[in-house]
Amino acid sequence: MNRDTARVIKGDICYSKDKNNLAIVPDGYLVCEDGRSAGVFDRLPQSYQGIPLEDYSGKLVVPGLTDLHIHAPQYAFRGFKMDLELLEWLNTSAFPEEARYADPEYARKAYSLFVDDLRKSPTTRACLFATLHLPATEILMDLLEESGLVTFVGKVSMDRNCPDYLREEDGDAAARAVLDWLEETAGAYRHVRPILTPRFIPACSDRLMERLGEIQREHLLPVQSHLSENPEEIAWVRQLAPWSQFYGDAYDHFGLFGGEVPTIMAHCVHCPSQEVERMREKGVYIAHCPQSNSNLASGAAPVRLFLDQDMRVGLGSDIAGGTVLSIFRAMAEAIQVSKLRGRLTGDGLKPLTMEEVFYMGTLGGGSFTRFNAYLIGDILSVEPVKIALLAVILVLVLILWLVFFNQLMLASVHPALADSRGIRVVWQEALFSSAVAVVVTLSMTWVGLLVINSFLVLPGAAARNVARNMRQYHLLCVVFALAAGLAGLQLSYVLGSSTGACITLCLAVLFAASLLLGR
Repeated sequence: MNRDTARVIKGDICYSKDKNNLAIVPDGYLVCEDGRSAGVFDRLPQSYQGIPLEDYSGKLVVPGLTDLHIHAPQYAFRGFKMDLELLEWLNTSAFPEEARYADPEYARKAYSLFVDDLRKSPTTRACLFATLHLPATEILMDLLEESGLVTFVGKVSMDRNCPDYLREEDGDAAARAVLDWLEETAGAYRHVRPILTPRFIPACSDRLMERLGEIQREHLLPVQSHLSENPEEIAWVRQLAPWSQFYGDAYDHFGLFGGEVPTIMAHCVHCPSQEVERMREKGVYIAHCPQSNSNLASGAAPVRLFLDQDMRVGLGSDIAGGTVLSIFRAMAEAIQVSKLRGRLTGDGLKPLTMEEVFYMGTLGGGSFTRFNAYLIGDILSVEPVKIALLAVILVLVLILWLVFFNQLMLASVHPALADSRGIRVVWQEALFSSAVAVVVTLSMTWVGLLVINSFLVLPGAAARNVARNMRQYHLLCVVFALAAGLAGLQLSYVLGSSTGACITLCLAVLFAASLLLGR
């Protein structure tokens, strides 16, 4: 632990354990290490004594809030023309204002006001739409990086059904602009990450969506857009994409709708049952924006339906469809809208609870910022109960390996001999493969695919380079894996970098060293 960057906060600590339960620790202690929570305690452990303490006794201490949907360039005109519905409002208010961001000076002035207000709010994580202008988008990213907020920023892509002054030439030109943006900002930020941002299906040609799908697969980026917000919008999509089964299917057709692609879809007010099921299957995040949906007369999203199916739901201010940045207010409005929906539709869906909306505004939406866990992992963000579960599984696999070691070795080295001795090679392989699959599945979100592959391949390859016999080989496999894991954790802690990437780097260095030693 780096005591220079650690601190302790004392107060009445409240946070979500899950969507139905709050954890409340009166006069508790929250320990922070390098910007991360190291634990919440009713009594401060001895190991943390002497760390600087900030005493907020009698005050509520809650996690930073997450805003899953903001249009940053619209902040300057929030509250105007709220009598209009979505499509007319876009053409008369949103598009003309966004066009002003072609001027970098205006962009810097407007974005500075926005970022300053966002920094002063309880929001610490956010997913933002910028505009299609590269210099302005980079200005926004620079300002957000300086603020210390954890954010995703998207350069908006749109090449049809929008004013000439805000339309990109065609799908290929729009895709080139995205690639230029990614190249210019690569590695420039610690707290700000890019996110692909097709505005919505009506504003994006099939060619543009196709190219964005290719860019996503090449750069492994998350995606954000809009879905089923307004009845007129949905009918428009049906005309533009008659081949699609529903609105969301038009995104899915191009590989931009969840699954292996971390995706946020804002609004989801009028989703048919097929669309809801597709979102559930693919783990799409829903950004519920209750104030915006009311202001633009879009309707009331069936959030109770989403939560009851354990779908991923967060909250969004949706500036400037919404008029305030406060996610606390979005929590209250989410409950209000859910009650109105039940009264007006008679669909039988129960109103949302305080526990649920607090979860949506913190852990529910905030979990999206761990999207890269599937690739490189984030060991330090995993709950202790998950680590304990994986430890139990690993022990069981180890016992299985020890019990069947001789049979497994014989089956792998000499299958015919194993079969002649009554050892069913197929069953042995299936049993061990199933055990490995369970471990990989459980650990994927916090160890990551990259680290899993590295642990499965690199320690064995390194051991093979230097081992003189089978016993040494197995021993070195374990030693190399543990050594690289511990070294990677320490390196990650010192550099403040991704744990998964650091472990993989250590394994690669270890393998390179084994090649030299093996010679």
